[in-house]
Amino acid sequence: MLQQLREVLVAKGLDGLWVAKPENIRYLTGFTTPKDGKLLVMLDSELLYTDSRYTVQATEESRVPFEIARFDEVYEHAKQFTTGKKIGFEADAVLYKQFQELAALAATLEPVDGLIEAFRAAKVASEVAGIRQAAQIADAALEALRPKLQAGVRERDFALELEFEMRKRGADSAAFEIIVASGERSAMPHGTASSRVMQNGDLVTIDWGAALNGYHSDCTRAYPIGDVPRQLREMYNAVLEANLLAISHVKAGVGCKELDTIARDYLTKQGFEKEFAHSLGHGVGLAVHEAPSLSQRAKDTDVLEVGNIVTIEPGVYLEGVGGVRIEDLLVVTATGCEILTSLPKPRL
Repeated sequence: MLQQLREVLVAKGLDGLWVAKPENIRYLTGFTTPKDGKLLVMLDSELLYTDSRYTVQATEESRVPFEIARFDEVYEHAKQFTTGKKIGFEADAVLYKQFQELAALAATLEPVDGLIEAFRAAKVASEVAGIRQAAQIADAALEALRPKLQAGVRERDFALELEFEMRKRGADSAAFEIIVASGERSAMPHGTASSRVMQNGDLVTIDWGAALNGYHSDCTRAYPIGDVPRQLREMYNAVLEANLLAISHVKAGVGCKELDTIARDYLTKQGFEKEFAHSLGHGVGLAVHEAPSLSQRAKDTDVLEVGNIVTIEPGVYLEGVGGVRIEDLLVVTATGCEILTSLPKPRL
């Protein structure tokens, strides 16, 4: 992978790349505490920087040479490799203060975007297996707790139990802050769990995932408590059909914007033109949100590749009424896809 990255650097006229984004550092080095590391990739060498807390860990984990240095020593040490060179830096990962510190490299600095993410987008078999395992843990945890999803339970309490259940089953943590949104709160696409007590007639949106060995899963289901109003049932069934329709079109070579349009056009025909308030999906891997993006903002040239792991998550949200999102995680194949999330999606 480093050699392929170097070929890209040469094509862009760069002599090296300063890598600051943790998931990219982990991807290239195997170092599992990348937030406390920096990586310099030159055309003829690479070097991971971390501090003395991680000497043993870096020895055991890093696939590349490493240097133990205090934070204030890192740039001075790297200067010997970068002086007078043209060095790229990750524009979306370097804060202004950090950019000022990069001046110590005595190099011409060039902002770049998505170089390593482009490699990460298509997963190899071991990555697919890890994300599949994370999804299985998350599914099993929610299935075990489904009997507790009932009137009288606080959203926050259910979310805490769900994270605990995933950890008991082997997850390192939740993949992100778990969303449990009931009643009118389900109209908030990112309505993280609150102190609201779930009630009969609620349609409860649960968006959760497991983190395992650096990789993540992501899934959303909506469950009724008792009998839910007809309007919510109609919303749910429309979202479910949009989810199934989009999944049926997933395969390598299909446009990312095209998939979003398929789901969006269906929901528009059902009367929900303005209520689908986000993109259809996103890549999942070392980051919960990564390339590719299944969005109306995607380029016409952005297409799915074999090995992409993406979400399909249409949603409809009506303020004062409630909302529905149904999300599956899947890996793209040449002829279709493998769905990694297994919990049933019954019609209401």
